[in-house]
Amino acid sequence: MYRERLRTLFIIAVIMSLLNSINTSGGNISWNDFVNEMLAKGEVSRVQVVPESDIVEIYLHPGAVIFGRPRLALMYRMQVANIDKFEEKLRAAEEELAIDTKDRIPVTYKRTGFFGNALYALGMAAIGVAILWYIFRLAGMGGRDGGFSAFNQLKMAKFTIVDGKSGKGVSFKDVAGMHEAKMEVKEFVDYLKNPDRYLQLGAKVPKGSLLLGPPGCGKTLLAKAVATEAQVPFLAMAGSEFVEVIGGLGAARVRSLFKEARARAPCIVYIDEIDAVGKKRSTNMSGFSNTEEEQTLNQLLVEMDGMGTTDHVIVLASTNRADILDNALMRPGRLDRHIFIDLPTLQERKEIFEQHLKILKLTQPADFYSLRLAELTPGFSGADIANICNEGALHAAREGYKSIDTFNFEYAVERVIAGSVKKSKILSKEEQRVVAFHESGHALVGWLLEHTEAVMKVSIAPRTNAALGFAQILPKDQYLFTKEQLFERMCMALGGRASEAITFNKVTTGAQDDLRKVTRVAYSMVKQYGMVASVGQVSFPDSEDQGGIGRRPFSQGLQQQMDHEAKKLIAQAYRRTEKLLLDNRDKLILLANTLLEREVVNYDDIEALLGPPPFGPKKMIAPQSWVEAERDKQDTGEDEPRRNWPKLPVQTK
Repeated sequence: MYRERLRTLFIIAVIMSLLNSINTSGGNISWNDFVNEMLAKGEVSRVQVVPESDIVEIYLHPGAVIFGRPRLALMYRMQVANIDKFEEKLRAAEEELAIDTKDRIPVTYKRTGFFGNALYALGMAAIGVAILWYIFRLAGMGGRDGGFSAFNQLKMAKFTIVDGKSGKGVSFKDVAGMHEAKMEVKEFVDYLKNPDRYLQLGAKVPKGSLLLGPPGCGKTLLAKAVATEAQVPFLAMAGSEFVEVIGGLGAARVRSLFKEARARAPCIVYIDEIDAVGKKRSTNMSGFSNTEEEQTLNQLLVEMDGMGTTDHVIVLASTNRADILDNALMRPGRLDRHIFIDLPTLQERKEIFEQHLKILKLTQPADFYSLRLAELTPGFSGADIANICNEGALHAAREGYKSIDTFNFEYAVERVIAGSVKKSKILSKEEQRVVAFHESGHALVGWLLEHTEAVMKVSIAPRTNAALGFAQILPKDQYLFTKEQLFERMCMALGGRASEAITFNKVTTGAQDDLRKVTRVAYSMVKQYGMVASVGQVSFPDSEDQGGIGRRPFSQGLQQQMDHEAKKLIAQAYRRTEKLLLDNRDKLILLANTLLEREVVNYDDIEALLGPPPFGPKKMIAPQSWVEAERDKQDTGEDEPRRNWPKLPVQTK
């Protein structure tokens, strides 16, 4: 400790001396500056000549003012062409400046031999080396492993080790839904637990598996369950941790990770968000490709299936960007299995809700809410479902309830899909009328057409996500659509614009989102689904999928024809929507006035105002147990009557 302090004091003293020399030295000046700024102003105290280097050192008085301001530097250097005649030239300048003889500058000569100069240079070099050595030592780069211990630390992979033998953590029973995906990954777990059953039949377990799916569907959660169930070392690392600016560090970390995995075999290596390191390698020969990322990917490919690979190391990876992964990474022998984890179905959503609801304090049992909530949330991911449960609990706590009930989840669903009500945004009477007729147009068209979905709630209350109103519907779990179904969805989206035009003889900017959706559907029908006879049974990729780069796979003439057909479809949908609203204008006015009066109407209100839908009920029927429980609770007068459940919005303004 004492020696370290001495070294520190020595370095500080050396640095201070160097700074002092820097401060006292002002650099080189010319002869004119010397005469006009120093000699003529009387700021020079003495001059020292160094004959060996043809340099004159000029020393100033303390506090000298030159070049218009005080200077801290007290010594300047001047290069002289003929050092032998310098003193004679100096006296001549003093004569011209009429400097008195007794005030003239004294001149001294400094002669240093060869050994003196060499000793001075050697001493300065030694001081510089000592400073650099000490700085490197303080930074951790002067250890016993060759002076590169810090760089070696950078090369080490910073993975997380999950010990499944302790029994703690997420297990398969904690992962709701994803039945097919769990069956796939259980094969890896079973192989690691009982490898002889497979080896005696000559079977080879896949070396890797890739979990694919939209964000929030539970890919990382499933990997955590594998780590717990496998009861073998589980090395987890994010794909972004391989990416570095310094060349070669990514590949070094890949080697370090797999070296550790082979030492712990049997072992599972999990790489989260592998798209950060597994992007397609560039085919551009101009030399602008990212060689560091490609070097990291090449090392990963070698470690997964190369000359030196060994068994009992399984790679598990996850991503939601499978389209950008390199083909060499996806081939059999590396990531053999591709497990797609899609958005949960109705039954899976029910299981996920029950998993999240069981930790909440509810008024009714969890199964009382789970199925109904699952019906209300088609297209929601597991993360969205967890968010709804949490928002319901937060709302109940904020409002001072002792337990969480139906209206808390109602608020949660509405907040997630449409944002909370923004009470500070006050619309004028005219704007409220426009929004009311706009949303009534959506609701009425959806109510009267056959292939549209249930309009469960219409609101004209402004929201925090800049929406002035919205119409909530309950989409079905549907994967195939006919031309008629898509066309009527376009009609429903155009209902707001058509309602404004019919009622006010003018339109507003509120239909921007509707028009964007209608345009996307129309071009999809023409370009991708082959639903227009004049264009034919062809399908072209969306320009967004191509990233706007590359040659389009169709001619200019076909492009014009597709534009014409898309505009024609939209025009036909608008004319049908306009006619439908004109034929039912009294219903439109009735619904809009009710909205202006109540601000929010639900399915039952719409049915009471307009009558039942002409093509049969659109409302999803709740389970009998739910209906009976609701009726019993209202008959006994417990709490307040439950409100109608909100549904997913398709139109937001």
